[in-house]
Amino acid sequence: MARIDVAMPQMGESIAEGTLSKWLKKVGDQVKRDEPMFEISTDKVDAEIPAPSTGILAEILVSEGQTVAVQTVVARLETDVTAAVGASAPVAAVPVASASAAPDAVGAEAGAPPRKESRTATPAASHQTPATPTTAPHSNGGNSFEDRIRTKSSPLVRRMAADQGVDLSALHGSGIAGRVTKRDLVQFLESGAQAATSRPAPSAPMHAGPLPEPWPGDVVEPMSKMRQLIADHMVVSRHTSAHVSSFFEVDFTRIARIRAKHRAEFEKTTGEKLTYLPFILKAVTDGLKAYPVVNASVRGNEIIYRKQINLGIAVALDWGLIVPVIKGADNLSLTGLTRTLNDLAGRARSKRLDPREVQDGTFTITNPGVFGSLIGTPIINQPQVAILCIGAIEKRPKVVTGPDGDDQIAIRTCAYLSLSFDHRIVDGADADKFMAFIKKNLETFPEAVL
Repeated sequence: MARIDVAMPQMGESIAEGTLSKWLKKVGDQVKRDEPMFEISTDKVDAEIPAPSTGILAEILVSEGQTVAVQTVVARLETDVTAAVGASAPVAAVPVASASAAPDAVGAEAGAPPRKESRTATPAASHQTPATPTTAPHSNGGNSFEDRIRTKSSPLVRRMAADQGVDLSALHGSGIAGRVTKRDLVQFLESGAQAATSRPAPSAPMHAGPLPEPWPGDVVEPMSKMRQLIADHMVVSRHTSAHVSSFFEVDFTRIARIRAKHRAEFEKTTGEKLTYLPFILKAVTDGLKAYPVVNASVRGNEIIYRKQINLGIAVALDWGLIVPVIKGADNLSLTGLTRTLNDLAGRARSKRLDPREVQDGTFTITNPGVFGSLIGTPIINQPQVAILCIGAIEKRPKVVTGPDGDDQIAIRTCAYLSLSFDHRIVDGADADKFMAFIKKNLETFPEAVL
């Protein structure tokens, strides 16, 4: 009789915990090696975790919705199929509290569409509050497990701490091994324990006004882990960057003709669908080379000009939003961009992305035009300083000048592109020059690239 422990995996160097969002198997089920057993949600990605060995699921030790430290044993596999199966029901382990997951969200399935069954229309009251950070002495020169976990808080927390001049290693938070959470840092800054070294803390109150009350017949659903993280990231971004937007109309008629001429051969040769997006990605990478401030980040009073061009592509999921990253996009051909884009988007929708594939983006592109949206003002994906929004690409009547100099009405394929940028370091002139560069590149795109 041999049992194998199944642990919460380490899904990235900076990730210290994960939420077990959904069990795909139940006690007594037979599983094959590498067959998905459960889903997890971290501050980076949702993913399906495969079985380490063939066997029978003998015990479930962590219930859906629990957040636990990496390497925590969440289940046990019985590799001797003739052995008696253990407990017939999940045995909930003592949950490890995480301030990044609201207490009301316990039991919510991250990465799953909202359940439709009716719930009690009374909001669950929470009496759990995270511990207020207190100064903690360094141990082992800052190299202890606790010190490493504290300084490996989420990128969101590290960003906030850097902006406010706070040393995370000197704080003891309410997360695992004293890990400082966003809520801990907000409370620390608002307590006045340390004066901010720059501007006031960017954090806003959790609620701008009184909490809404559900009415009879309303359905109250807890947020999924992914929805909580999206909400936190969006609010922090609005309070971090000075958002400004610029809008350009781009004529895609030339690209539409290039696609029509080469589409069949391209798809036959590569096996990939040729959309407008790879053309836009190619133009953007050239634009970021020409205007590096749009490919930068802010660190306190310093500007980091990124040498790498890593394009984040927002992918809409049935249960939320994720931004996989095309690393080294400027080194890829149009075919390479197409293949990488389609691969990342497909694996994002099937929860098969590696956490490293959603990290280290330097510029983000979102494409709500596929849903019919004409124009948008997206929120910057921190710690980047700009995000490009693509509106619907459609035929429109336009005034064009003929060869003889006379104006005439013509049917052109056009779209609105908008850029949300951080006015702290990106001036309006630079943003508009960047957009004008992209517009010119797209309207004069060389056919030879294909």
